[in-house]
Amino acid sequence: MKISIIGTGLIGGSMALKLKQKGMADFIYGIDHNRNHINEALRLKIIDAESDLEYGIKNSDLVIIAIPVDSARSLLPKILDLISDHQTVMDVGSTKAGIVNAVQHHPKRPRFVAFHPMWGTENSGPASAVSDSFSGKAGVICNKEESAADALQTVEKIAENLGMHLIYMNAGDHDIHTAYISHISHITSYALANTVLEKEREEETIFQLASSGFSSTVRLAKSHPEMWVPIFKQNKENVLDVLNEHISQLRKFKSALEKENYEYLGELINHANKIRGILGK
Repeated sequence: MKISIIGTGLIGGSMALKLKQKGMADFIYGIDHNRNHINEALRLKIIDAESDLEYGIKNSDLVIIAIPVDSARSLLPKILDLISDHQTVMDVGSTKAGIVNAVQHHPKRPRFVAFHPMWGTENSGPASAVSDSFSGKAGVICNKEESAADALQTVEKIAENLGMHLIYMNAGDHDIHTAYISHISHITSYALANTVLEKEREEETIFQLASSGFSSTVRLAKSHPEMWVPIFKQNKENVLDVLNEHISQLRKFKSALEKENYEYLGELINHANKIRGILGK
């Protein structure tokens, strides 16, 4: 299978490495406006050749869109304009409703499969790509009934070769759930990092005293705005809903401390501990 990957960074690069390793990709074209990414992807043998958009699409069996969600949303209709009835297009974006709606009435809509691999790190670029990144992780396919059977089977085979287990859901439901389990985590991490940077002006003190708990909590704050601003923009209403609930929970902790109600503070912590039973399954 010949594959074109649009976006040769963390996600696209990791997929390329694994699909090559599994023998599913015979040849991979890399399409990226970032010249450094292309050069690095070639050097690391993540891709086999650089291509422009039109050539790469017309000469591939599968096109994987691995760029920020706003760019993917605007580019997808143009990609569908170029493909035949035997090619498949998939994206890997963290929001799904916007991109699905963008091509709802496109005549080639059945050739597109909306996919979200539930994995990522705070790192970016081809050098961050890891072949076994997706093993054991969930892969979400949205609105599968809108995709052609053979296109769906192709993406299911991709997920299988990546070592992922599949979940099927509506794009709108997906965006609600990811707002709770992913997007709010990033906002919280950014906010905590800004809080510490505002209150603790001594960089060396932060470095010397930072515990593993603090480091893990603010790890996501290293994630790039080029990726996350579009995600927050595309999923604005859901993120705002979750953010309002998060602020409400923070107020409960604040009130308990202000009123020296340590019994209530313990209740809040005990309630939060229930997450261990869910994540520990």
